[in-house]
Amino acid sequence: MESSDIKIDKDGVWYYKGAHMFRKEILCTFFEHLKVDECGKYLIELEEERYYIDVEDTAFVVFAVSKTKLPEDEMDQLDVILNDDSCEKLEMSSLYIGKDNVLYCRVKEGKFNARFSRNSYYQLAKFIEQSENETDFFINLNDEKYFINESQASETECTKACKSNYPA
Repeated sequence: MESSDIKIDKDGVWYYKGAHMFRKEILCTFFEHLKVDECGKYLIELEEERYYIDVEDTAFVVFAVSKTKLPEDEMDQLDVILNDDSCEKLEMSSLYIGKDNVLYCRVKEGKFNARFSRNSYYQLAKFIEQSENETDFFINLNDEKYFINESQASETECTKACKSNYPA
């Protein structure tokens, strides 16, 4: 597969032929039509067009984390603000530590991985506790412990097959 003209770096910054893309209306359209194929490759799908893009790590990056209290039941929740300027509830069970101890979660109804920026990681770290065995970490929210998983699942046969179809 050829290299794409559109790239997203690990900090969630978009580029076209090396130039920083900053026009919100264009980025909003791209985010709206962003997909991940069966091999984990990112693409923008507009009408009949499919355009693969190069993504250094994840297309979505968590820029901020905040704790809110729901007015209807007084329950706490953690919210994340993403690089597409959206805000959503952090799915606590989706937290995991990836390569180089980078923290990730699932966003957009579980469709995408999102990388935590350094600032958002420090914001989330305020809520992280260490277990008694000193090897596990969790977030205690509403008297429930949400453990942070270590790394993603290992490579599947599909991923291996896809790599042969889409060389890096």
